[in-house]
Amino acid sequence: MTFSMPQTYLIGLTSLLIIISILVGRQLFKVRKAEIDLVKLEKNASSASKNAENLYELASVQLRKRLYPQAIVSLKEALKNLKEEPSEAKAIIENALGFSLAAQDNFKEAIEHYEKAIRAKSDYPVALNNLAFAKQKLLLEDEAFDLYTKVLNLDSKNKTAKRQLGKLKKLKQNNSSNIVYKKGF
Repeated sequence: MTFSMPQTYLIGLTSLLIIISILVGRQLFKVRKAEIDLVKLEKNASSASKNAENLYELASVQLRKRLYPQAIVSLKEALKNLKEEPSEAKAIIENALGFSLAAQDNFKEAIEHYEKAIRAKSDYPVALNNLAFAKQKLLLEDEAFDLYTKVLNLDSKNKTAKRQLGKLKKLKQNNSSNIVYKKGF
């Protein structure tokens, strides 16, 4: 069975539209689910149960929705309500709080929370990566380099640390070649 050019075009266009419709529909369902989760968690957080776990879940949804100021409030409240949780819970909440602050370009305060997360759990590669990134943003490249190296010592397959170390190495090479070039003239 042979198709003419217009028929082939229409079949291709229809296929493309079906694929796009499926992708848009999936995204719509994800957003709707996040909205429903947010409403449920906000109701739970506003009721008497103000435990750290519920507040962290609320903050996680707020972070996914990019509601950083609300997430900061929820995470600070979760830290206040931490009782006999393991130190890993504190590390996760501190890291999320640092992430919320960094998302608002408040890197100095974010660094404080990343460091608290690392004190709570010293072998926490995500917090180390985030701390290194924040230090990079404050132009503390040598400290960031050391932190990314530490991440690779903990997790040799960490893609973020490898990529960022590569960028920092290139930056160092460019800076050293610029210094040599300037001294030549």
